[in-house]
Amino acid sequence: MNLLRQPYPRSEAPGHGWRLSLLFGLFVGAFLWLFQPFDISAWQTDYKLLKVWGFGGITSGVMVLCNVVLPQLIPRFFAEKGWTVGREIGHILSQIVFIGVANRLYLVWLGNDAYVAGWVWSIGVTFLVGIFPTTGAVLANYIRRLKRYQQQAATLSATLPPHPAPASPKPVIAGAANGPTAPQQMVIRLVADNEKDTFTLPPAQLLAIESSDNYCTVFFARKQTLAKELMRSSLSRLERQLADYQKTNQQKQLSSETYPSRVFVRCHRSYLVNLEQVERISGNAQGYKLHLLNGQLTVPVARKYNDTLLASLGQL
Repeated sequence: MNLLRQPYPRSEAPGHGWRLSLLFGLFVGAFLWLFQPFDISAWQTDYKLLKVWGFGGITSGVMVLCNVVLPQLIPRFFAEKGWTVGREIGHILSQIVFIGVANRLYLVWLGNDAYVAGWVWSIGVTFLVGIFPTTGAVLANYIRRLKRYQQQAATLSATLPPHPAPASPKPVIAGAANGPTAPQQMVIRLVADNEKDTFTLPPAQLLAIESSDNYCTVFFARKQTLAKELMRSSLSRLERQLADYQKTNQQKQLSSETYPSRVFVRCHRSYLVNLEQVERISGNAQGYKLHLLNGQLTVPVARKYNDTLLASLGQL
């Protein structure tokens, strides 16, 4: 049972749900028309082609409901953060059952009595037949993805460069009155939407930023302890401010703190992370996890940002 509670990848993009639904509908319609199983070949009726393809339309409709409409209505239930192997199996089996029910109701509507009898038994058989390939396919995909991300995460962790201690920012050094001034420590200044509320800290103390609705949570290190600061701002706005900071820092070419162009990167639609503070990378079937500040903070990496992450790590 513990296996059923393991994290499982799920695509949250509506376009994926539409494509999957249409492809399965086309497959079902084409399969039934070409091979005409279940005595469809003996089915004598007007507009037979249109009626047979109706099963494909029902398949697409049910899958759109399950993979596009419901995730929009109850996004928290379908969020990948809480998606598991058990939920994936249950979700697929529920679609099989719903398609079976919809097909039976479709036959009732068509008035085909030969196919209506024993429909409860037929749906039960559909469920029992579907559970074995569904479970096998989900578990095989889980194991394949788990091995892949765990192995790649171990390789990435071994190549991580040493990072500056977040609790030990470099002190400001004052120069002589008439002599050259030693480089001063740079700081990051984050400005909220109202242009008044600001938060300033050394770059080595900034760990990550998480977006939640109209607010962002800034995670930073305070004496080796994880601390938070809430700001009313979009993540994109703060991302632009960090990009401006890095560009300015590079232009000044400070020898004391020269940051690569991709230190602060978007690794998830809800997260920005300071790659120089990543201590370890782990992996599960959903993808990579970045661990910061002795494991006090874990940041997920969305699969669409994998290439960005790998490229940015290569610049450190």
